[in-house]
Amino acid sequence: MHIVHVLVHVKPEAVQAFQMSSAENARHSVQEPGIARFDVIQQQSDPTRFVLVEVYRTADDPARHKETEHYAVWRDAVAPMMAEPRTSILYRNVYPDEDRWG
Repeated sequence: MHIVHVLVHVKPEAVQAFQMSSAENARHSVQEPGIARFDVIQQQSDPTRFVLVEVYRTADDPARHKETEHYAVWRDAVAPMMAEPRTSILYRNVYPDEDRWG
């Protein structure tokens, strides 16, 4: 699995619009064959902060995701909503990992 956490900080007045745009993107994203999971989570102590938890089946699938129409629509819609540029952190799966642990 190829796991990406996208950290997003939106402008306070854009929280609801960001939620709606991101939920729509997630609905389409989970239909992609290369995506195992796609969550949009919001920080409770600061509702302007979100994390997109994206779990891809292979390392090539994030690039495929970024070629989809729904990603482009989301990217363009949320760009003016950002309080700061979004960042991402890459992770690898430790458990469960049947190939690694037998």
